Amino acid sequence: MNILQVGILIFVIIESLNVLMLYFIPESKKGNGVGVFNVYMEIKDDDKYKDFVGYLINWVAGAKLIFIMIGIVVIVFGNHNTQLFTVVALILSIVSFYWKLYPAIKKMDLDNHISPSGYHKTLNMMIMSFIVGFLVIFVIALL
Repeated sequence: MNILQVGILIFVIIESLNVLMLYFIPESKKGNGVGVFNVYMEIKDDDKYKDFVGYLINWVAGAKLIFIMIGIVVIVFGNHNTQLFTVVALILSIVSFYWKLYPAIKKMDLDNHISPSGYHKTLNMMIMSFIVGFLVIFVIALL
């Protein structure tokens, strides 16, 4: 296995854990569990919202599943260039978090709608770790 395959595999494993969390324990405050959102805990059993919220959670899990499956295909069947540009695509797609999602989670956190408080900082570090990790893998693969 080359460094690109290892990096993509680590991403696939982490995202697989997040998908399992979303499908089976969405109220969790770990991984991508939505239990960090105070409003989720208030409306998750409300007949007016629960189907819609459940649909959105499963939609996110399904989208993550697409990334996972493509990652597996690239690891198994992709050549070096395909793996290299997959890492670039992952970097760009992960960076998109800072366009809309990070400002939203930060605002909700600062407005005390997230538990634990300061979660946006933890999430920022996790996302930044992915970006930096993939950048390091990309540079190593070029050398």
